[in-house]
Amino acid sequence: MKKLFSIFAIAAMVFVGTTNMQAAPANALSTSLSTASALSATVNAQEAEAPAADKSFHQELKQRFIEGGPGFMGIVLLCLILGLAIAIERIIYLNLSTTNTAKLASSVEEALKNGGVAAAKEVCRETKGPVASIYYQGLDRAEESIDAAEKAVVAYGGVQMGQLEKNVSWISLFIALAPMLGFMGTVIGMIQAFDKIQAAGDMNPSLVAGGIKVALLTTVFGLVVAIILQIFYNYIVSKIDSIVNNMEDASITLIDILVDYKNKK
Repeated sequence: MKKLFSIFAIAAMVFVGTTNMQAAPANALSTSLSTASALSATVNAQEAEAPAADKSFHQELKQRFIEGGPGFMGIVLLCLILGLAIAIERIIYLNLSTTNTAKLASSVEEALKNGGVAAAKEVCRETKGPVASIYYQGLDRAEESIDAAEKAVVAYGGVQMGQLEKNVSWISLFIALAPMLGFMGTVIGMIQAFDKIQAAGDMNPSLVAGGIKVALLTTVFGLVVAIILQIFYNYIVSKIDSIVNNMEDASITLIDILVDYKNKK
């Protein structure tokens, strides 16, 4: 539409200049043409600036990533991908490990009263999660003694806690590694900037702008990756703490149920 407008404007200016050529001075035509050319140049400049203004966030991010250099930026991106992969896997595992401990304890107690230890163990086998596994181990030692059942619950609770915390340390590693790589890119970018100053023998801003830009971009991307992974890490840690607290509370409840079961036998 803008190109069509510029064409009509040029045609109108030429037409006016031609019809008035006999009455106007000789330089009227050149003035009209120069005005039309200026108008066309203004419209074309607006069209050239339009794509830059309409650049999407994805395109801007891609451009900044390329400007930061594929070396360090690629490593920082790898930290983000691996960290997110581990975080998503842990979140899925922890959500599947969440159990309604009150309902499980009630079901186990009811099974003990009606069908004994075997029925209670069957309830635990049909229930997913670390709490049900701990209950099963405790019930498996229930025929020996309460102390044996309690030791089995404590020992297997430690095993289940290790399963919950599996690979979480890798996320904390990537959280620490991403900004460190960004800072390293900053140092390297500054070194490159000073090398250019030394080679040119002149403090020209254009010589150091590229190195400083790379330095700032690597730092920003490293910090962004660390912030994203830190949010996931804190959520995972809080989820683990919640499950562990439920495990400890459920273990105490199981021992109380077994003591009551033994006394009624």
